[in-house]
Amino acid sequence: MPEPIEVRKVPIEHVSDATGLADLVDAGVIEADRVVAVIGKTEGNGGVNDYTRIIADRAFREVLVAKGGRTADEVKQVPIVWSGGTDGVISPHATIFATMPRELAEETDEPRVTVGFAMSQQLYPEDIGRVAMVSKVADAVQAAMRRAGIADPADVHYVQTKTPLLTIHAIRDAKARGKTVWTEETHQSMDLSNGCTALGVAAALGEIEMPADEDVMHDRSLYSAVASCSSGVELDQAQVVVVGNARGVGGRYRVGHSVMRDALDQDGIWAAIRDAGLDLPDRPHVTDLDGRLVNVFLKCEASGDGSVRGRRNAMLDDSDVHWHRQIKACVGGVAAAVTGDPAVFVSVSAAHQGPEGGGPVAAIVDLGPDPTGYRPS
Repeated sequence: MPEPIEVRKVPIEHVSDATGLADLVDAGVIEADRVVAVIGKTEGNGGVNDYTRIIADRAFREVLVAKGGRTADEVKQVPIVWSGGTDGVISPHATIFATMPRELAEETDEPRVTVGFAMSQQLYPEDIGRVAMVSKVADAVQAAMRRAGIADPADVHYVQTKTPLLTIHAIRDAKARGKTVWTEETHQSMDLSNGCTALGVAAALGEIEMPADEDVMHDRSLYSAVASCSSGVELDQAQVVVVGNARGVGGRYRVGHSVMRDALDQDGIWAAIRDAGLDLPDRPHVTDLDGRLVNVFLKCEASGDGSVRGRRNAMLDDSDVHWHRQIKACVGGVAAAVTGDPAVFVSVSAAHQGPEGGGPVAAIVDLGPDPTGYRPS
């Protein structure tokens, strides 16, 4: 049986700030050697050349080394997933997952959060966008489930991944070996990597059958309702974090999920919070959360038909500001309005993640007697 999980969200006050993590360790809330995953937002441009992710990654890993007993090489194995771009009101932050001694956790037979992680086999540039990548990701998801002690895919509510995208160097490497790549547009490869990874998650959880190469980025009826996929230049494997619920684990946290049907679907966010175990009124308000919401994790995508609820928008035609940044700011505002907290995890490029024009939503709540979530001042 896996150990109970402590989940805390901390602000990031500047691009290399990891004091929130250090403070939790110093206060005895978590132990550095028990941190099993970090998922966060950094303030860069969210693109191929967003090096704020690398800066934040280094800062958090340095704290784990300094405050614990693990070596730098051991700490490198801890999955730390950064999504770049805090457009609009989104605030830089990190959500930290750490195991805790069983004797210190609240005992309960109710489902409580469990976390598993895994790294896939190496992903080559020629794999990205093809079934080879889907299969490698699916294998890693199932390995992470086993680590989390989850046998039933229905108990998985959130799968956060980080995968490589294509750079000019990677494309040249593939060509030098006589291989082809799905695209030579590096920015497009972000959407491609995310979408292909999501199909791997969906296949692993039985949400879809194993797709064919021609389905990737084309058949949008194929999607995962729990995948949240990001990509970057900082790794050459799929980094997979599975968050679900299990009975007998103990602790105070529970996770749930739903989907947003479009960019304005507040009800989809509330549905995820309800699914996590909070009893809410028919027309909930931010005051009903009362510090019990730890965080929400959303993916978003501009609808391919260029509209929301029948009204035309110009995001996909805008040559000045890429639609990635516009839809992220939009959905970030919707999520912050629901939660009352601008530190929400909203990530763009949601191909095969939730329905077209919408995206998956996961919510983690604190069901303990003294909830640790954010309360607006």
